[in-house]
Amino acid sequence: MEEFLKNWMLNYHQYAYLILFFWCILEGELALILGGILAHKGYIDIRLAIFIAGLGAFVGDQIYFYIGRYNQKFITKKLSSQRSKFAIAHLLLQRYGWILIFLQRYLYGFRTIIPMSIGITRYNARKFALINLISGWCWAAITIVLAWYFGDEIWKFISIIEEHWYYFVPLVVVIVFGFFRILGKIENRILTNRKERR
Repeated sequence: MEEFLKNWMLNYHQYAYLILFFWCILEGELALILGGILAHKGYIDIRLAIFIAGLGAFVGDQIYFYIGRYNQKFITKKLSSQRSKFAIAHLLLQRYGWILIFLQRYLYGFRTIIPMSIGITRYNARKFALINLISGWCWAAITIVLAWYFGDEIWKFISIIEEHWYYFVPLVVVIVFGFFRILGKIENRILTNRKERR
């Protein structure tokens, strides 16, 4: 795996900025880590990587925001399977306001739901865009700088995982399972509190 990633970066590093931009429109953590490693190796400029990755994150959330604002058919379809998440996103927006917009890309499971649910409301589009842009750059900077600083350690860790994968697979399964259990409990608690207040 390590050799594959190294070869991929060596062969395609000239497209790194373009890949960073489009990958960050979708999700982006892995792209940011690879971008930080590329910067660590001197293939790309770390400042430009942060700038472009942040723009990609900004564009992605703006797309979701405007889907919520102007594509009611898609939202209605999405609501049928994600109704509780939309309800929680609205509650969090009412309680935390712009702080939720700033932190939403760290809330796994809500990253597409929150911008769409904000788009449904009458929240000011310019204000959302400004907070979203600053948030995108902060998110990109934190992840890329950490990957840049710990570049060699990341390669060592990848080598350890590759060599001892049979330990890590069950560990990842347990962590993911536990994470979703905790997330489900938090969602239920928020919805229960909402019902009790009515």
